[in-house]
Amino acid sequence: MRQVYKFSVVCIFCMLCSAVGIAQTLKGTVTDSLGKAISFASINLKSSGNLIIAYARSDDKGNYTLQIPADADKTGLALEVSCVGFTKQAKPVTNTVNAYNFKLAKSVNQLQAVTIKENRPRLRVHGDTTDYKVSDFSSPQDRVIGDVIKKLPGIDVAKDGKISYNGKSISGVYIGGDNMLDDKYNIATNTIPHGVVDKVQVMENHQPVKMLRDKVVSEDVALNLTIKKDAKLQLIGQETVGAGLPDKYYADLNAMMFKDKYKAINYFKANNTSNDVAGDLVSHNLSSYLSRLDNDKPGTVLSLGTAGDPDLPRNRYLFNQSGILNLNNLVNLKKDVQLKANISYLRDNQKQSYSKFSEYYLPNDTIRYAEVQNNRRRPDILHSQLSVNVNRDKYYLSNNFIADYSRNTGYSALNTNGTPVNQVFKDNLMDISNEFSLMNTFKSNKIIEFYSYLNRSTEPENRIIDPGLNPDIFNNGVAYKQLTQTVDIPTWFTNNYVGFKIPGNLITQSYKAGFSLQSQKLQSDLNITQLNNSVNRVSDSTVNNLDWQRRKVYTEAVYDIPGDKIKANISLPLNLQQISYKDSYYNLDKDLTRLYFNPRVSIKYQTAVENYITVAYNFRNDIGNIQDVYNGSILKDYRSLYANNADLTERKTQNAMLGFNYRKAITLFFFSLNASYTHMNANNIASSILTNNIQQRIVLPFDNNIDSWMGNGYVSKYAFGLRTTFSAGVSVQSTKLNQIQNGIILPYNTISTTFSIGADTKVSDYVNFSYKANYDQTKSKSSAVATSSKFERLTQQGSVNYNPLSNLFFSVAADHYYTHQQQANDLKYIFADASVKYKFNKTKLDLELTVQNLFNTKTYSALYLSANTFTSSSYTIPGRFLLVKMTFNL
Repeated sequence: MRQVYKFSVVCIFCMLCSAVGIAQTLKGTVTDSLGKAISFASINLKSSGNLIIAYARSDDKGNYTLQIPADADKTGLALEVSCVGFTKQAKPVTNTVNAYNFKLAKSVNQLQAVTIKENRPRLRVHGDTTDYKVSDFSSPQDRVIGDVIKKLPGIDVAKDGKISYNGKSISGVYIGGDNMLDDKYNIATNTIPHGVVDKVQVMENHQPVKMLRDKVVSEDVALNLTIKKDAKLQLIGQETVGAGLPDKYYADLNAMMFKDKYKAINYFKANNTSNDVAGDLVSHNLSSYLSRLDNDKPGTVLSLGTAGDPDLPRNRYLFNQSGILNLNNLVNLKKDVQLKANISYLRDNQKQSYSKFSEYYLPNDTIRYAEVQNNRRRPDILHSQLSVNVNRDKYYLSNNFIADYSRNTGYSALNTNGTPVNQVFKDNLMDISNEFSLMNTFKSNKIIEFYSYLNRSTEPENRIIDPGLNPDIFNNGVAYKQLTQTVDIPTWFTNNYVGFKIPGNLITQSYKAGFSLQSQKLQSDLNITQLNNSVNRVSDSTVNNLDWQRRKVYTEAVYDIPGDKIKANISLPLNLQQISYKDSYYNLDKDLTRLYFNPRVSIKYQTAVENYITVAYNFRNDIGNIQDVYNGSILKDYRSLYANNADLTERKTQNAMLGFNYRKAITLFFFSLNASYTHMNANNIASSILTNNIQQRIVLPFDNNIDSWMGNGYVSKYAFGLRTTFSAGVSVQSTKLNQIQNGIILPYNTISTTFSIGADTKVSDYVNFSYKANYDQTKSKSSAVATSSKFERLTQQGSVNYNPLSNLFFSVAADHYYTHQQQANDLKYIFADASVKYKFNKTKLDLELTVQNLFNTKTYSALYLSANTFTSSSYTIPGRFLLVKMTFNL
């Protein structure tokens, strides 16, 4: 064995020696014309056929060593040396003994310009995020990022600024990854210049809490605006002032910063040009937020009984003198730790003039109301929110303190069925709340959660009506001076729970237990001031002093399956409620205890990479609130007297939903289809007594069912050849319900159908236009009434933009409204606006001339149909005006 080992070693040594003997090496140096070493030069050994058979690089001293392959043909070999900034050089290889040294001369070569043109917009999809490049869809006339978002395929923007993606409402808009505005994202879309935004990102299945990602299923869709790098380094602002005829003024002064550590959107706006600054403060997901808090806040009880707003964009009908100061600042103190403050103050003076005619169709009669009103409203609204957020992979803390104060004064001079009436309504709201949430992860990867919410609100309301209205109803037929209705519902509410989550490979289990308390007191009185200035109560049945307590203890088990193919959420909440309410004046003292089980389930099945099906079902038990059980009458408006004579409302609601979403990002095609059914059963029903002077409503203990079916579809496609985004939608809803009016049960079936189409196109780099049309049809029929009602409405909006020069812009926009109703003549209206803007590039100054309502339309009529009620209203609206604006860009 030992001899075999020695023999093997000798053979290997001989083979290596042979190889060394056969292999040949080339050496040399590479220097410049001054003899300085050139490092990282490429040395290629080429065969006679100009093929590279070996290569090397020079070291930091310019030396190189290159080995000739043993099997290479040694004839016709050549060495070629190249390096960036030097002229290429080559030498033939004659032998392997000599050194091949190269001295390269410097060379200055200009690279030829390469221009890549691609006019086709593209979407980039990575995971659950879809990127829209803003420059692919923007036009020179666009001012803010909201103008561009409206054009993005798959995205729809409602009149109030609410954004939907492929038929689903978004939860919020992030700026550079930071949640700066919650769901009040109109502040961003109406303020941020589109030129500072690089991409609009759609984030599906968005889970804002890092430690719950890939553990707890989220169906939220959010947008994120990525900011260009150069825009992060400087203060951004568009300062606009304007004046016009007749007696118009306009101001929009803002300052913005979008650094990684500090973000700010601060601005002041003021105008009397029908631009509603209150639209910036709209909370688009308020109802879902209050539902999550389980806080049933009391609503405003009284009103002036106005007709409401016409179905036009607010800039068409609003008479205003408004101003707003809005401060939004966010600081990233360190990684994953944020502090933000959102403070706003709004003051306005709004006017409204209209005439209204209403008809209520009953089996044996028709009740009619005719009124003329001149109204004025002066809201003062102060909002402040201070938030701290720590959002880490293993730890989460959030605390939001919110304080709202508003003072609203309304004035109304009206004539109802020939009777003149004046009203003064004062409504002061104070609402303070604090929401705290803490989650921490143990070493075992389990998560514990603590949550606490506390809210205090009060809203004293006072409305005075004079001179004496309906003395036969309120003062035994004796003339009097005025009526005074007061209402207040001070409220305390708290909700607290402890939760525990157990993440697993396939499923996350969540359990929580908690309690909530609600304490309220409804105080109201209806007083009459006699001609001698003495004050007395209208009657013994027009006072309330109702105490209310709601106590709830609850548990909930939630199971999340955050899979790639199937995402599911199953929620099994169980709650025990105890409600007590009493009013000694009416010998009212009741207690109610209920145990409710409200299961929910939602499943999302990914049928393909970009397509999915959703199925959801929930069953919910609801119980009424303090406004369902007061016994004393409240005059809610000048002709609506409400009271209750039934037990607390209890509702059982079932809802089932099925949806399909399709997307093909490479072709910019989006499609969604959804259907839902809702059945609600309640233990009482409202009964109304209608006369030509007043409406009285009382709640009666009768079984009440409401059935509603709804289906909708949405499609959006970008046509590359036409450079156009096309969109279309359809929605159908059918609702069956019962009403009791003048002692007669009236079953009604109302069917509403809506069709919409739209196109936004770039005809060329100089011309673009947009067009939208909506057709609405409402049918209402009752088996107790011989006639049925039908209402049709067509709305068209179009605009054309033309920029013949890079700094000159023309724009024309028009709206067309057509209304058809069986009981009235057809209504047709056309509104048009025009503007011209010139940019002074060197001074960053823009000068714009706009004319609104070119045809000087000063009145607008609107028709409304609901069940057996038909209403026709005619409004006075602002006529034509001219405005010159000057904008300076920081």
